[in-house]
Amino acid sequence: MQTIYLITTGGTIEKEYSEQLGKVLNEANKIAQNLSLLRLPASDVRVMPLMNKDSLEMSDEDRARLVAEVGKLLPGGCPVVITHGTDTMVESGMAIEKAFPAPSAPIILTGAMSPLGFERSDGLQNLTESLFAARLLPPGVYIVMHGQVFPAGKARKDRERATFVRVD
Repeated sequence: MQTIYLITTGGTIEKEYSEQLGKVLNEANKIAQNLSLLRLPASDVRVMPLMNKDSLEMSDEDRARLVAEVGKLLPGGCPVVITHGTDTMVESGMAIEKAFPAPSAPIILTGAMSPLGFERSDGLQNLTESLFAARLLPPGVYIVMHGQVFPAGKARKDRERATFVRVD
């Protein structure tokens, strides 16, 4: 049985539509209920809600909390998956990479361009792919989105195409 830590920080993947306000908001953690839709017989996924924010609202203190949480988990040698907003995902990945240049396990950031539960959401696909990648990738810090794996420092969000691309 492979233990995988899943840190949730919010972002579009966890947003839901508020009828009262007429917009999408980060109001509740939704990752655990979506994990129940997956068949993960050889995985012990431990969900650890850290915050529930749009990544554009993440402060330096929030990012430091994320880095500290990753630091608490790494000594166990288990992979870490982080759900995160796509707008500052690379920034957080680079902060983690700077703090842990030689991590003992893969650290994967993922998210969604449209919220879980919305028609044609990419959230469940990206979450599933990240959990799979966590079992296969060597130690390092990665972004996993839309069937692709990028080293955190070599990725950027392509808003026009609504995906991530590699940069060198």
